[in-house]
Amino acid sequence: MMDNITLVGFMGTGKSAVGRRLAEALGREFVDMDAVLEARQDMPVARIFAVKGEAFFRGLERELVAELAARRGLVIAAGGGVVLNPANLRQLSAAGPVICLTAAPATILSRLNDARTRPLLAGDDPGQVARKIETLLAQRQAAYAAVPWQVATDGLTAAAVARRILRELPAATITGKATPPPGRPGS
Repeated sequence: MMDNITLVGFMGTGKSAVGRRLAEALGREFVDMDAVLEARQDMPVARIFAVKGEAFFRGLERELVAELAARRGLVIAAGGGVVLNPANLRQLSAAGPVICLTAAPATILSRLNDARTRPLLAGDDPGQVARKIETLLAQRQAAYAAVPWQVATDGLTAAAVARRILRELPAATITGKATPPPGRPGS
């Protein structure tokens, strides 16, 4: 059975775009956690935060992590705050490799078309949004650093990041079959 591949990282690092390309290349189902939660709540993430609060949203994330970790063969784009809960990271890691996409604050700012749709960055002033990005990145640094596989996405297209990940994925993750040890014939 094929392991899941989960992409985590701050907003604007490319999780959804890279995840779609990985899923397409591997012939797997792609799951964008934020999109699933928006569909289930029938409102965008920003509205969930505004109406029901961040704690409610994080509870929904925990439930969805458990649901997705019980499945296999998925490519998952996790929300930016999923790894703030170490239990989420443990569950996702038990289901397959977790890859943290990273980017510099300036790159993130340039990729976020409309910060007003991001509940933790809401604002019209680019300087204010940039400061919020830097503050949140600093607050989340330890959680992101807990993910051993880090891929910087600065200056790269989503396709280039996906190709790099595909080159580095263990064969068993891709095929779902154990790779025989070197020097022994396969069965």
